[in-house]
Amino acid sequence: MYPPVSTPRGRGTAINPDNRFAPTRSEACDDGWEQDVPPTRATEVRFETAKSVLTRNQSPDVGFDRSVNPYRGCEHGCIYCFARPSHAYWDMSPGIDFETRLIAKTNLAERLEQELSKPGYVPQPIALGVNTDAYQPIEREQQLTRQALEILLRFKHPVHIITKGSLVLRDMDLLVPLAEQRLVSVSVSLTTMDDELKRIMEPRAASPSARLRVLRTLHEAGVPVSVMCAPMIPMINDMELERMLEAAREAGARSAGYVLLRLPHEVATLFDEWLQEHFPQRAGHVMSLVRQSRGGKDYDSRFGSRMRGEGQFAQLLAQRFQLACKRLGYNRRDQNYGLDCTRFVVPGSQMSLL
Repeated sequence: MYPPVSTPRGRGTAINPDNRFAPTRSEACDDGWEQDVPPTRATEVRFETAKSVLTRNQSPDVGFDRSVNPYRGCEHGCIYCFARPSHAYWDMSPGIDFETRLIAKTNLAERLEQELSKPGYVPQPIALGVNTDAYQPIEREQQLTRQALEILLRFKHPVHIITKGSLVLRDMDLLVPLAEQRLVSVSVSLTTMDDELKRIMEPRAASPSARLRVLRTLHEAGVPVSVMCAPMIPMINDMELERMLEAAREAGARSAGYVLLRLPHEVATLFDEWLQEHFPQRAGHVMSLVRQSRGGKDYDSRFGSRMRGEGQFAQLLAQRFQLACKRLGYNRRDQNYGLDCTRFVVPGSQMSLL
């Protein structure tokens, strides 16, 4: 157990637990000697030459079979992020390392173009920024996400974006022509309407009002938008579900989804430490409801239940979501955001005569 350490402002956690692949583990303890703790920790960006940038998945729980992630790690610092354990593969901690020691795939544009140009490639919508947010703060300088969109527009390839960053509005000049050809949809992740809760839970993500502005601006420009209320956390933000759906509907969202809190691997330890720091009086109750929804464990990775959970709390949350969607007119068949895969073309290739 880590000794209590105040989380630096602008970060999701102050601790750096050993990753699950580490050959040795260290245990911090209070030996009576005071240690200076830096009030902040700067972001470090490393560069990677990726062998491949298209990631395939066969999960029945998600609506896509391929994705592109321009970055490893995420500066948004969301304490609950299910992607934190992936940093262990790079011999780094899922804790503050995940927020501050980032990796940018500098050859993303080159590799994406090569992979889309391969003979026999069959287009299906690409999910952009799933494991980590493609519009996190370092995108402002690196512009890897923008480069990917430029290529997808040239290839007329469909793409679905999910983000909690307002930087997506920078790329309106690409998103609008993609939308005109039914090649893009954007989902905004909304977790709370409370600015203070956002600050401690998602320190470097856009504010709730900024995310609603993203929905409104894209909708008014003709870009299909949806809202993802994720994650829903018992006794922390689940009481806001209906309010978030109402606000997003008013801002232009016509499709909605939700995900129950997921705590795979090291995320459970990080999240529990965060609860003890910010919500000590209800921490036990929160984790009890989480475990009731996960078969008595911190997490259940089984397909079919990992996104929604099971038990009374999970069932009640599902019923509330369904009733709110019906009342607000979400997810109707005439509002299908189906993307067009028939326009795909490799630039410069010879067109078929048939």
